[in-house]
Amino acid sequence: MFTPLGPTFRELTVQALSSIEHGYDLLAPKFDQTPFRTPDHLLDAVVRAVRPLGPFRAGLDICCGTGAGTGVLRQLCAERITGVDFSAGMLTAARSSLPDAPGAPAVDWVRADARALPFAPVFDLAVSFGAFGHFLPGERPALFAQVHRALRPGGRFVFPVPAPPRVGSRAYWTMWGFDAVMRVRNLLWHPRFVMYYRTFRLPDVVAELSGAGFAVELQPLRELGRLPDGSPRCRLVVARRISQDVL
Repeated sequence: MFTPLGPTFRELTVQALSSIEHGYDLLAPKFDQTPFRTPDHLLDAVVRAVRPLGPFRAGLDICCGTGAGTGVLRQLCAERITGVDFSAGMLTAARSSLPDAPGAPAVDWVRADARALPFAPVFDLAVSFGAFGHFLPGERPALFAQVHRALRPGGRFVFPVPAPPRVGSRAYWTMWGFDAVMRVRNLLWHPRFVMYYRTFRLPDVVAELSGAGFAVELQPLRELGRLPDGSPRCRLVVARRISQDVL
């Protein structure tokens, strides 16, 4: 499905009826052949936007998957980077996609739940790409508090947030339909597979980051273009740690 090397419809069905962890273990070998992988043009835009905020020594990729965001950190951090994910299959794929290279920062791969990060405050930069739909709104404040604890004072947590689709557009109804199907699936089938597209609302996220002790700025990723009303197609959230842990 998607490409000749991508998962089949049957494989996606089995994955969708599994838990999140086991589902991604199953999908990992073919994940990069699906549209779920963050596209390179978005990753490159983030690199260019974040580089002037440095320098950065150590970086953390939260819910790293197959390592797309870890590749971003390799371009931004001078000493060491860490990818963390709770899917052993995704970490195996990430190791294969980002082998050690001469002159590049060393990479540590850690299996852990992002809601219980096992790190001291040693990172200057944290990123995450495409993972927030796996967290219910009520889980996000604790998640953001975990990221806060892993950063040094002044460290930054950055991630892109695309503009929501226009109400009534094909993309709008596609996302609405996906979330509706997922809610029905989780009512009727266990274990749950949490993945929702319409629960990550930017005003709520900014408020939650502020409550976790971050100063938040929004930067338009101008090279990704603007919508017909002039607003950016994608913004970069830049959250800087400014206070002690709150949870």
